[in-house]
Amino acid sequence: MCYIYNGQSEREKQKRLPRSQVHFLLQKNTGNDERQIMTSKRGYDPGAFFMPSPKAAGDDPKPTSNKRKDKKHMDYESFKEQFVEDVKDRLYEQGAEVNVSVHEVNKLNESYEAITVTPEGSNIGVNIGIDKFYDAIENGRPYDEVVDKAVEVINNGISQRPDFDIDALTDYSKMKETLAMEVVSAEANQEMLATVPHQNMEDMAVVYRFVLNSDDEGRASILVTNQMLETMGVTPEQLHADAMENAPQIRPAEIKGMSEVMAEMMGVEQAETMGIFPVAPEDEQMYVATVPDKVHGAGVLAYQDFMDKAAERAGGDFFILPSSIHEILIVPDNGKMNLKDLEAMVREVNATQVAPADKLTDSVYHYDSKDKIFELGEKFVERQAEKEAEHSEEKGEKTSVLGDLKAKKDEVAKAPKKETIDKGAKTKGGEAL
Repeated sequence: MCYIYNGQSEREKQKRLPRSQVHFLLQKNTGNDERQIMTSKRGYDPGAFFMPSPKAAGDDPKPTSNKRKDKKHMDYESFKEQFVEDVKDRLYEQGAEVNVSVHEVNKLNESYEAITVTPEGSNIGVNIGIDKFYDAIENGRPYDEVVDKAVEVINNGISQRPDFDIDALTDYSKMKETLAMEVVSAEANQEMLATVPHQNMEDMAVVYRFVLNSDDEGRASILVTNQMLETMGVTPEQLHADAMENAPQIRPAEIKGMSEVMAEMMGVEQAETMGIFPVAPEDEQMYVATVPDKVHGAGVLAYQDFMDKAAERAGGDFFILPSSIHEILIVPDNGKMNLKDLEAMVREVNATQVAPADKLTDSVYHYDSKDKIFELGEKFVERQAEKEAEHSEEKGEKTSVLGDLKAKKDEVAKAPKKETIDKGAKTKGGEAL
């Protein structure tokens, strides 16, 4: 579920400061959202739509509007117009006192049109993505069911909406303890990055998020924006320094061998039967790195000591495959896999298996554990080629100098020897004196 807040802090009201709207999106990830990752083409979406099974024969669904018809073949714009009106009518029929509007929701890795429903007198509204409901129609769901489901999601969201303490949320001394870091594609999020503090990391960007809670029921978090920093009176540099200190503590990095991960997924007994677990450390060909709740776990790339810890597990240099924004894969650079093959693997998986909202990049990265350099794989290859060229040049110069010395020595050895003059022997008339 995705909530939107528009309001003013009590401090501003009491001090009669110029009114500045505090605006942010609260993302609430739940267990249902996790199931939607497995069933939706687009993957994780806080405002995602989870449709029930079709009603069995004999069920008598209550009609929700006289205007409703079979909308299977409607185009998106026509659907949106009718859908918004029907949802609004249904809410009013139930006696709800709410304001309903449509606006664009811009988030990292995606943007979509949403219906925002805000109860009268409240600053907190519920967002639901229109496109998810349109997808349900395209996949054969009856229009009446789709509208009913939307109303159900909205009502549940309103009844479960959090009670924001806006003054606490704008108190940086408290909020910095909840700071987490995430990495996203810099190219795919170019416009969004203009509104949030970030640091570049090759073709990725490190962004910051306040994680309000994370447990078995889900995670609630707020993306840090430039406006929030301005309200808090904090510089981007201070934000980054605090995140580097706090993020690894509240969301520690986990690095596990792929065999261990597979055993957790399918069960140890089955993994042992299939011969994929256990695996000796020296035989492990791939590792998975993420965080305990496995949400936006690729952010561990920005942790200060992550690269060295990963190098210790990998036994030295390694490649990094951006599996998704939620985890990364570590492949030891032991000569068994080359950059081109790994790049092809990443592109294929991203194109066929990863939802657009979960995609990180199509790049492959490399960490040089000796020189302590993290870089794009192609930069690593270029750097290695330059090193080899310099080494060859130095070797060539050394060989040339040795050759010159040998030639000179040979030249001296071949030169005719001068006759030795015995200065102690003098002759006169052929006789020795």
